[in-house]
Amino acid sequence: MPYDLTIRTTFSAAHSILLGGDPEPIHGHDWSVVVGVTSDTLDSDGLVCDFHELEASLERIVAPFRNGNLNEIAPFNDVSPTAEHVARHIAQEMTGALTGSVRLSFVRIGEAPGCEATYRPA
Repeated sequence: MPYDLTIRTTFSAAHSILLGGDPEPIHGHDWSVVVGVTSDTLDSDGLVCDFHELEASLERIVAPFRNGNLNEIAPFNDVSPTAEHVARHIAQEMTGALTGSVRLSFVRIGEAPGCEATYRPA
């Protein structure tokens, strides 16, 4: 039976995406981020992994976005900063930070209450 852990953070950032080929006005959000990881086993301390290590990895990933314009920050200077793309980017970066038997389950991004995008790696 797998074990699941979830961490959360928020950051404020602006963005403008293309809708039907036209850029929408730049606007800001208080983005919510939820990251879920899973493992079938526990380490010698009885943990999937240390929550603090997961939080530090997530903070390193979102730090460049804080109070910025996502359209001007890699990789979103080349890719439209939709919630879906933000979720995928964070998922790819988090996957590289995981060790041992820990696997990424999902990344969920909220850009407004009730508006969320979830990315699940294949």
